[in-house]
Amino acid sequence: MWAVLPGELALAVCLVAGVRIPGAVLLGAEALVVGVLALEVCVMWPLYAARRRAGETRREAGLSAVRAVVPVAVRRLLVHELRALHSLGLWVLRRRHRIPAGARPFSYTGPQTAIMWTFVFVSVVETVVLALVIPWPLVHAILLVVDVYGIIIIVALQAACVTRPHLVEADGSLRLRYGALFDLRAPAAVIAAARVDRRFPDGGLVRVDEDGTLDLAVGSQTTVTVELTEPVEFVRPLGRRGSARTLRFNADDPRAAVAALTEGAKSAKDRAVSCPLTPERTAPAALTPERTAPSSTPDPPG
Repeated sequence: MWAVLPGELALAVCLVAGVRIPGAVLLGAEALVVGVLALEVCVMWPLYAARRRAGETRREAGLSAVRAVVPVAVRRLLVHELRALHSLGLWVLRRRHRIPAGARPFSYTGPQTAIMWTFVFVSVVETVVLALVIPWPLVHAILLVVDVYGIIIIVALQAACVTRPHLVEADGSLRLRYGALFDLRAPAAVIAAARVDRRFPDGGLVRVDEDGTLDLAVGSQTTVTVELTEPVEFVRPLGRRGSARTLRFNADDPRAAVAALTEGAKSAKDRAVSCPLTPERTAPAALTPERTAPSSTPDPPG
């Protein structure tokens, strides 16, 4: 399905551009497209009907059939793209995404900002060059739409990183994010230590070592290391799940991030120690002065 549709689009572009294609090739290509679409319907309809018989609404049954047929990586990429476009709107309005009261945000886009704007500049130059080179108006219009949309997506990815910073929340918990692609939460109770630690790991955006160390690199670098007392779960950008006991991530101000994490972890430990010792929870109600039982010894006369 995902291979046939781009092929159909390429075939249409060739026809518009005036490329001569034999009739047998056209007929075979169209038959292949129709066959793939019919196969998709044959696969999805029994799934849809089964969910309807199970009591789901039409919308729920349709979504269940789509989840069963469309790979999770494709679904997540589409969701990420929509969230990035939403973040572009937030960036234009100078707002940030879901920062609760008392939370401290920490940006991480410093190492990649110059690279992203370089991509935007190169894409703009490419769009102008193609507009001058391609003589066919319709093909030029199609490529112009594709190029402009690509530029918007690059800007939206950067906007998503700006509007979705890392957070140290009021209760001391840590929320690591990379735009709309990655989101990890570590409760304050499992944060053992945090330190400034600049590293330059190999690999892509998210990398997990065999010892359970997660590297969330920005511009191929991390500046903060957080040690946990127990592993935390996370979901990779394309849907795979994993766990990590050591977190390494980038923060533009690593010292402030470490100070906030250390303070939050200390406050969480203090609360855990002091809560069982509060008078309201330890002193029985029968021993409070207002409720003390009267003495059985009679009062002296007079």
